[in-house]
Amino acid sequence: MTDLASAYLIEKEPYYKEVDDEIALYEAAYAARLPMMVKGPTGCGKSRFIEYMAWRLKRPLISVACNEDMTASDLVGRFLLDKDGTKWQDGPLTLAARIGAICYLDEVVEARQDTTVVIHPLTDHRRTLPLDKKGELVHAHPDFQLVISYNPGYQSSMKDLKQSTKQRFGALDFQYPERDLEIEIVAHESGVSNEVAGKLVSIAERSRNLKGHGLDEGLSTRMLIYAGALIQKGIAPITACSVALVRPITDDPDMRDALDAAVTTFF
Repeated sequence: MTDLASAYLIEKEPYYKEVDDEIALYEAAYAARLPMMVKGPTGCGKSRFIEYMAWRLKRPLISVACNEDMTASDLVGRFLLDKDGTKWQDGPLTLAARIGAICYLDEVVEARQDTTVVIHPLTDHRRTLPLDKKGELVHAHPDFQLVISYNPGYQSSMKDLKQSTKQRFGALDFQYPERDLEIEIVAHESGVSNEVAGKLVSIAERSRNLKGHGLDEGLSTRMLIYAGALIQKGIAPITACSVALVRPITDDPDMRDALDAAVTTFF
C-alpha cells in the first residue's frame, strides 16, 4: 500500500455495535466490489458503520460531506495555479479510485443531481472515471469501492436520487437500535451510567412517536450521546437535555413544551 493510501487508514477500531447482519452483508458486498448505499435517519450510525467497516477490511477511507454547492470538480479535481503555472489536483473521488480506497459520499442527496452523475461510470462494469478537463480516463484500482448515504426521511422532488443512480447500488437500511442496545451505545460513548442512558433513550422514544406530528424526525442516538456527554461533565440533566436534545431539534414552542415535559418526566 502506498504512503498516500496509508494516510487514510483508520488505525484505531471505531466503536460499533451490530444491529442486524449488516457486517456480513457489507463484507460480501465489498468482496464483490458492489457499490453500496446506506439509508437511514440522521444520527443512527451510518457513518460510524462505514468507518468501522473500513477499519475491519483494512482499507483507506476517503469521506466527503456533500452539500448543495458541491460541483463535479469538487469531486473529481481541477487545475490549480501555482508559481510554475497550472497543475492538476485530484478530487477525493479520483484519489480514492487511484489508490483503492473506499470513497464515502455522506448525505449524497444534498449534492446537485448534475454533480452526482459523475459517479455513474464508477458504479457499473466500466469502473472508470473520465477526467474530461485533463483528457484522462482513470481506471479504478481493484480495491476501490463507492459508498453513498442519505436520509429517506428528507426525500422530496427536489432532494432525491435519480432512479438511474439508485439502481447502481446495493442498499442497507439503518434504523435506531433496539432499546437495550441503544442504552449500551449511549452509555459507552458518553460515559454516563446505564440508568441515565436508559432515561435518555426513553426521552428519544417519546420524541420518535412525534415524527410526522410536529417533528420531521425524532431524537437521534448521536444527540443522546451529546446529552450524556454534558451530564458526564457535570451539567444538570434537565439543562443538558434542553441544550443537546430539545433546542436543536425544534423551534416550535408547543413542541418544545412537549419535549421538555418528557425530559422532566424522566429526570
